[in-house]
Amino acid sequence: MKKPRKKHTSTFKAQVALEAIKEQATVADLARRYKVNANLVHKWKKELLERLPEVFETTHTGVGESIDREAELLRKIGQLTLENDFLARGLDRIR
Repeated sequence: MKKPRKKHTSTFKAQVALEAIKEQATVADLARRYKVNANLVHKWKKELLERLPEVFETTHTGVGESIDREAELLRKIGQLTLENDFLARGLDRIR
């Protein structure tokens, strides 16, 4: 019977990748210490190095879009709530 795959948190991956970047221990040592495959350590290290410049970017696409979308949805919720209340009051008058 197969074991279910272990899912590692992003914090765990970052910790392992950061230690791999420091190069104070070999990848094999890190893999043994954290009980992961050495290929994963290499993969996480590579991904960290590739995505590190994103941390220092001043413009974050998507953040403004999500704020705009949230504001739009809140306006729509307010509008629908008012319409619902209005119709409920009208229905109460008919009864």
